[in-house]
Amino acid sequence: MLSLDAIMTYYGESQVLFGVSLEVGAGEVVTLMGRNGMGKTTTVRSIMGLTPPRHGTIRFDGAEIQGRPSHRIARLGLGLVPEGRMIFPTLNVRENLVATAANWGKAERPWTVDRVFGLFPRLAERAGHMGNALSGGEQQMLAVGRALMTNPRLLILDEATEGLAPLVREEIWSCLEALKAERQSILVIDKNLEALTRIADRHYIMEKGRVVWQGDTRALIADPELGHRYLGV
Repeated sequence: MLSLDAIMTYYGESQVLFGVSLEVGAGEVVTLMGRNGMGKTTTVRSIMGLTPPRHGTIRFDGAEIQGRPSHRIARLGLGLVPEGRMIFPTLNVRENLVATAANWGKAERPWTVDRVFGLFPRLAERAGHMGNALSGGEQQMLAVGRALMTNPRLLILDEATEGLAPLVREEIWSCLEALKAERQSILVIDKNLEALTRIADRHYIMEKGRVVWQGDTRALIADPELGHRYLGV
């Protein structure tokens, strides 16, 4: 579904990504891991057209998308839960969800506000509250729900549970497990190795703008030294 081939991305004259390649197949949950500052968010920004790569190729369903405007990339079926959540602070929960609702891909069972509330009952309880009145965990749930309302074929989560309380983190992981059961394709960035190995099919590890390891969950679990070497755990 998604394929990055040797992309190189810069901020001004500073190169951040050095030939990054990765793939996400239909129905897969794939992780992108690494310490802070290793290029994970820049990889996401490259995919979404926010910081287009200068070299390399990004394909979605076989079509090259690098260089396209971000809104056109999103309409192809890529939904982003950005680092920092970036919900609309002066809209309430329901309005945040409705504001992004779209079904560009003509999904047979599109996401609705009620369906999001079924996934996150706490949002239903807070439906009339403004975005800036929500807790960090509630904002993250809303950010996930807002992305789902675009009916993405590929859901991308950048720092899915960073800074959240343990109970809220588990709720997010449970949500992702439910989405996986529905064959939702997901690319997730996070540092919770235990949770990621529980829900994901394959993994990529980045260091200094390069993919330094890739493999399936069995291979990752079989080599605990990888976590110490590249993830700081």
